[in-house]
Amino acid sequence: MYLPVVAQLQAQHGLITARQLTVAGVDQNGIHRLVSAGRLVRLRRGVYVEAETWADLDPYRQQPILRMRAAGMSLRSASYAFSHDSSGIVLGMGAPDPRTALVHVSRTKVHGDRQRAGVKHHLAPYLPGDVVEMDGLRVLDRPRTALDLAREHGRAHGLAACDAAMREGVTRSELFDALARMKDWPHSRCMRWCIEHADPLAESYLESLVRDFVLELGIGRPELQFGLTDGLTTAYADMAVKRHLFEADGGLKYQPDNPAAILPTAVLRKEKNRQDFLTGFKLGMSRLTYADLFASRHAALARVAREYADTCARFGADTDDLTPFRISRRR
Repeated sequence: MYLPVVAQLQAQHGLITARQLTVAGVDQNGIHRLVSAGRLVRLRRGVYVEAETWADLDPYRQQPILRMRAAGMSLRSASYAFSHDSSGIVLGMGAPDPRTALVHVSRTKVHGDRQRAGVKHHLAPYLPGDVVEMDGLRVLDRPRTALDLAREHGRAHGLAACDAAMREGVTRSELFDALARMKDWPHSRCMRWCIEHADPLAESYLESLVRDFVLELGIGRPELQFGLTDGLTTAYADMAVKRHLFEADGGLKYQPDNPAAILPTAVLRKEKNRQDFLTGFKLGMSRLTYADLFASRHAALARVAREYADTCARFGADTDDLTPFRISRRR
């Protein structure tokens, strides 16, 4: 049924419009039947993708990008750039939840921010130099995207975005330059805080969220990639404050279908060995999941405060004895 439009499918990254299907001989009722039968997936009004193609795409990157392409086929004006969550996904900076993220576009001329049909339109001026092209998509660059994510989603996600930008080579000065061009915009205090606390040593989006959590505890600024070695074994913790370690526990590494992971039992054994080695230096440890940070944050804050206080009570706060074993990890 799709043979007449194979070339169009390839040129459009697997997308096909209702009009193209009609030209190929599939009327509106036929389209409905294909969607009902699970052979087509409707990404937005009048734009579809074959279900098999859609299922093969990574839900954290490829599927959101295809939703962006589908939106681009429907947007009437070409005077826009993908921004916020959308540019964060394209640029590899992450977003709060790429699987459910809206498509975000920024325009220099639009009647205020508005959301329509899964696309959020932002009245947010930008310079031509703020736009980069990746994967055939016009997106706002990393400094601007990092600050847009802070404005859109708040401190924790803004910190994660600024960390990600710096991991990719953006300097703190470049982030401040982007902020200077957003003078008097809402949430400027939040953006400034995120820039001041950004650190390229944060290795993942979740680690950045955990660091925001630790900062909220008010026990001090955490040291990232805290490493110890005895000459035979070397291990790192995500971050440390005095003699207490904090670990961001993502669930992906424990999934048996993760192609990049070893067996979950081996992962658990490796994690346990690492924790035993580090805590053997008279250190405490708290492990935090995404659910701890959002679904049960109040309870998690109370738990980790107790764990930190227990570490200080048992081992004190001085770390001079660790100096011979310290090892630094630098990007």
